[in-house]
Amino acid sequence: MEAQTKYHSKLFATELMRRCASDSLEKMTGTLADATIDLNPHQIDAALFPFHSPLTKGVILADEVGLGKTIEAGLVISQRWAERKRKILIITPANLRKQWYQELADKFFLDSSILESKTYNQILKKRNINPFSSDKIIICSYHFAKSKAEDIRSIPWDLVVIDEAHRLRNVYKPSNVIGNVLKSTLRSSQKLLLTATPLQNSLLELYGLISILDDQAFGDVKSFRDRYAKVRDKGVFEHLRLRIKPFCHRTLRRQVEPYIKYTKRHPMLQEFTPSETEMRLYDLVSEYLRRENLQALPNSQRTLIILVLRKQLASSSYAIAGALDTMRKRLLAKLNRHEEAQDIIAQELSEDFESYTEESDEWEEDSQDEVLTDSDIIALKKEIDDLKEYRDLAESIKINEKGQALLQVLQRAFEYAEEFGVPQKVIIFTESKRTQNYLVDLLSDSPFSEGIVLFNGSNNDERLKTIYQDWKEKNKGTDRVTGSRTADKRSAIVDYFRDEGKIMIATEAGAEGINLQFCSLVVNYDLPWNPQRVEQRIGRCHRYGQKHDVVVVNFLNTKNAADKRVFELLSEKFKLFEGVFGSSDEVLGSIESGVDFEKRIVDIYQKCRTEEEIEQAFAKLREEMSQEIDDEMTQTSQKLLENFDDEVREKLRVRDKRSNECLTKFEQLLIRFTKIELGDHAQFNSESSFTLLSNPDGKQFDLGLYELPRRSGHAMLYRPSHPMAQYLLKRAKRRELQPASISFHLSEYEGKITSLEPYIGQSGVVRAVLFTIESMNMTEEYIVLDCCTDVGEIIDPEIARRMFDVPATMEQDLTEILFDESCHERLTGRYEAIQKEVEKRNTQFYDTEAMKLDEWAEDMKSELEREIKDIDREIRDVRRATTLSPTLEEKLEGQRKLRALETQRSQKRRSLFDAQDDIDRKRDNFIKEIENKLVQQTSKEVLFSVKWQIH
Repeated sequence: MEAQTKYHSKLFATELMRRCASDSLEKMTGTLADATIDLNPHQIDAALFPFHSPLTKGVILADEVGLGKTIEAGLVISQRWAERKRKILIITPANLRKQWYQELADKFFLDSSILESKTYNQILKKRNINPFSSDKIIICSYHFAKSKAEDIRSIPWDLVVIDEAHRLRNVYKPSNVIGNVLKSTLRSSQKLLLTATPLQNSLLELYGLISILDDQAFGDVKSFRDRYAKVRDKGVFEHLRLRIKPFCHRTLRRQVEPYIKYTKRHPMLQEFTPSETEMRLYDLVSEYLRRENLQALPNSQRTLIILVLRKQLASSSYAIAGALDTMRKRLLAKLNRHEEAQDIIAQELSEDFESYTEESDEWEEDSQDEVLTDSDIIALKKEIDDLKEYRDLAESIKINEKGQALLQVLQRAFEYAEEFGVPQKVIIFTESKRTQNYLVDLLSDSPFSEGIVLFNGSNNDERLKTIYQDWKEKNKGTDRVTGSRTADKRSAIVDYFRDEGKIMIATEAGAEGINLQFCSLVVNYDLPWNPQRVEQRIGRCHRYGQKHDVVVVNFLNTKNAADKRVFELLSEKFKLFEGVFGSSDEVLGSIESGVDFEKRIVDIYQKCRTEEEIEQAFAKLREEMSQEIDDEMTQTSQKLLENFDDEVREKLRVRDKRSNECLTKFEQLLIRFTKIELGDHAQFNSESSFTLLSNPDGKQFDLGLYELPRRSGHAMLYRPSHPMAQYLLKRAKRRELQPASISFHLSEYEGKITSLEPYIGQSGVVRAVLFTIESMNMTEEYIVLDCCTDVGEIIDPEIARRMFDVPATMEQDLTEILFDESCHERLTGRYEAIQKEVEKRNTQFYDTEAMKLDEWAEDMKSELEREIKDIDREIRDVRRATTLSPTLEEKLEGQRKLRALETQRSQKRRSLFDAQDDIDRKRDNFIKEIENKLVQQTSKEVLFSVKWQIH
C-alpha cells in the first residue's frame, strides 16, 4: 500500500519547493536534481560559496583550469533562476558566448540570448525598449558591455557573471578603460567572477578584482600597497589572507583526484633546421629590430611591437613578409606627414597577431610625439629601402623548413592514433593568421588535405561558408541556432571538427573557452612565450572528459640558441608539457606575470647576439625564476588563496556524502509526490521512471517514458523544473485541505521505523505549519509539524514527519481539530527556537561584515596619516639640508621651504580629522544599512491539520 492522501502530497510539494537558508546544501538540492551532468563535490562546494552570506556583494570562483568553473557558475545561475531572481547578465570574451549559451541550454535547461550589435538593433527597432531588459539570461562580450554601459546600468541585475575575469585584473589602473567602465556600471549588482588566475601578476591585481566585487573590501590602492608591501611578514600575510577568504574560493586539480581521473600529457619535440635563406632573413630582421633609431615603429608600446615582430619572424616567412610591408607603408606615410601613420602598425598587428589588442592593455610604455629632424628623414629613407629588401627576401621564400617538419609530425601523429585507437584529430596552434593561411595551403597539397578547418577571431574563411550553412540546416528549429552569426559559426566549426574534421588550425582565438576533449593531439606550431597562454592551449584538450593521453608537439629551431632556452624554461621550469596536470596555476601565477616574463625574454633577444651572451642571460633568468617559483609561490599564491590538500579532500569527502544523500532523498520525494498527483494517469516502472499514459487536467504534456536526470538517457527527463513537475507542485501547494482523520499503517511499511513503534495503537493531532522568516534580503521557510497525542504527549517533529513515510488512508473529513491547550503553549517554543537559531547565524554574518567595514575604515585612515608622515619626513630632510647649507641665501631658501611644508602639514592635519570623521560616518551608515536588513519578519501558514492514529 502506498501513501495516497492529498495531505501527503501537499506536505511533499511544500518540502520540494521550500526556500532554505542561504548557506545550506538543501538550498541547492532542487538545482542539483535539475542538472543533467554528474556533478563532482568540488563543483557543488564552489557553487555554494556565493551563498555563504546573504550580505556578500560577490565572489571569485578560482578553481584551476579544467575543473568546470562554467558548471559551477551554471549551478549558481540556476539557483538564482529557481528563486525567481531572473535579471541575469553574463559578460564573457566574444569567443565564449556560444559556449555559454549551449551549456545553459543543454545542462541546465535555461533560456538565454546572445546580445550583439545586430540583435541589439533589431530589438530596439522592433520594440523600442532597452534590449537588456529581457525575460531571458543575457550573454554579451566585454567590448559590447562597455559600449552599452548606460543600458546595463539601468537594469537592477540580480546576478552578473564575468568569465575570464583576469582580463579585468588591472582595473586599479586608470588606463584599464573596460575594467573601470564595467566596475562603475555594475557597482550595485551582485557579481560572480570566474578566473583560474586571480593572482597572475601581483597582489595589486587581486586587489583590483576584489574591488570590482566590493568597494568596501579594501581602501584605495595606495593604502593597500602600503599596508601589504611586507606581505612576507607572517602577521601581515595572515591578516591579508583573512580579509581575502570571504571573496575567493579555489580548488586545485590535485585535490580532486579521488573524483576526477585525468589522463596524462606526453611531450613530442620536433627539431628543424632553417635553410640558409631563412637564416639570412632571420639575422637581417633581428639586427634591424636592434637599431636604436628605429623609425618604422611608434614610440608607444615599442617593446610589445618588437616582441610581436619577433614572433612573426619565428612563425613563418609569410607572417613577417606582411609585417615588413606594413612597416614600409607606415614610413612612407610618415615621410609624407600623413596623420594615420601612427596607427598603421597597430592595426596590422591586431589583424594578424590576434592577441595583440589584449596584450597591448598590459604593456605600459611611455608615448612620445614623433618629431622628424633632417637627419631622421635621411635615416627614414634608408630604412624604407632596407624594409623593401627584407620584404622581398621574405616573399622569395616559398618553402619553410618548419612547415616541412609539420608534415613529418602529422605522419607520426596519425600513425600513433591508429596504433593506439585514438581519434585521428589534431589541433595546430599558430599566433599568426598569415601563417594559418600558409599552413592551409601547405596541407591542402599534402596527404593531409581532407578534413581541414580553420578557427580564428573572424572566421570568415571561404571554406567555412559551406560548413556553416550545413550546420544551420542540420540544427534548424533547435535551440542550437542562437541567431548570433559569430557565435553560431564558432559552434559550427567545433561540431565539424568533432564529427568530420581531422585537422583544426587555430589562432589564439581557439585557446580560450572551447572544449576539444575529443581531440588528444596538440601541436604548438608557434610557441607563446607567456606560459599562461601555453597552458590555456593545452587545456582545450587536456581537461575533464578527455579519455586519452594528450600528446603535445613543440618545434625547435636547431640554429637558434635563444629559442632553445625559452623552450627549456617552459618545459623544465614550468613543466607545461608532461605529467597528469601540466603546470599548476600556482607555478604560473608565481612569476610576476606572463607579460613581464615576455618582456624579459624579448630583452634577451634584443640585447644578446652570441650564444655565450644568450646562455648567460638565460642562466640569470632561470636563477631569478627559481627564487620566484620556490619562494613566491609558497609565500603568496599557494598559501594566500588555497587551503591545505588534506583539509580540502576531507571537506569534499563530506560534501560528496551529504550532497548524494540530499539528492537521493529529494529525487525519491519527487517521484513519490508525482505518483500521488498523477494517479491513474501514469504507470510507475521504478523509483526513477514512469510512463505518462494520459494528461492530467487536460494539459498537453508529452506522453511516454520519463526518467530522472543522469539515468539511462533514453527517455524524456523528469526534473523539478520540468513544466509538468512545476504544474503538479503548484497545484498541490495551492490546494485547500479541510481537517480530516488519517490512519497510518505502520504494519504495512516495508522497512522499519523504530521511533514510531511506541505510538502503535495511539492517536492524536498533527498540524503542518509553514513558518517563514524574512531578514537579510532573504526568505527562509521551515516546515514545522506540531504533533501531540490525545493524552498530551508532545511528539518530536522529526518523528511526526516519519508518519508520512508509511502507507496511509484518509478515514473521514472533520469540521475542526483542537489542540490540547497545554500542548499548544509548549509547541510555541519551537518557533522561538528557530528564530534564535536564525538570529545567531545572522549575527555571524553581521560580525563578518562589520569587521570588513572596520578594516576598510582603517585602510582609508592609514592613507591619510601616511600623507602627513611623508610631509614630516620631507620637513626633516629640508631642515637637515638647511642646517648644513654653506650660504645665508641657501639657509633662507630652506627656511621658506620649511614654512611652506609646515603650513601644508597643518592643513593636512586639520583635514585629516574631518576626513576621519567622514569615514566614520560612512562606516556607520553602512552598518545601519546592515542592521536594517537584520530585522526579522515572520509569518505562519497552516498547511493542514489532521487527526491521526497509528496501526
